[in-house]
Amino acid sequence: MSAARTGGLVAGTAVLAGALWWRKNPSACPYGQRFWVQPPHPFITRARLREVLAPRPGERLLEVGPGTGYYSLPVADWIGPDGQLDVFDLQQEMLDHTMRRAAEEGLANLVPTQGDARKLPYPNATFDGAYLTAVLGEIPDRDTALAELARVLKPGGRLVVGELFGDPHWVSPRRLQQGAERAGLHFDRRRGTALGYFARFSA
Repeated sequence: MSAARTGGLVAGTAVLAGALWWRKNPSACPYGQRFWVQPPHPFITRARLREVLAPRPGERLLEVGPGTGYYSLPVADWIGPDGQLDVFDLQQEMLDHTMRRAAEEGLANLVPTQGDARKLPYPNATFDGAYLTAVLGEIPDRDTALAELARVLKPGGRLVVGELFGDPHWVSPRRLQQGAERAGLHFDRRRGTALGYFARFSA
């Protein structure tokens, strides 16, 4: 076997081993590796999020795990200056990055909060809607996070979860629906395929 082929095999094995370890040990994407969350996502597009989330001007929405603001900025624009988008992240660096981008775009309706999604620091029935994209699988206890999201939604509020196949923390549609139902949420609809989808639930 050539040295190049051997090197490629070793590198591929290392990548696979790393992905398997990461899947068994959920954790947030480090700020230093933010390039993973910055490119456009072909299956979980902003347009598809808008269709499923259906944000309306003046609403108060929550995004868990905004990363560098790929979805945050357009959502803040869709709800307008009378609306409010709370961005919640485990990493202050991600929040700072998103807020810098919002300031550059002239958006003043984002409110950042740092913390753990397993214990959201908001009162019951605070939000008209919430969403998280390629984030749920990074949370060590998904059931607790979904229960917290259900708690902070107003009656009739909606939760949208986006997932992208290939992400080490990908959550299948079936497992997502089971977890959401355990949290008391009701499945509304799903757009996309297992390769990339948004699923909507109601409180």
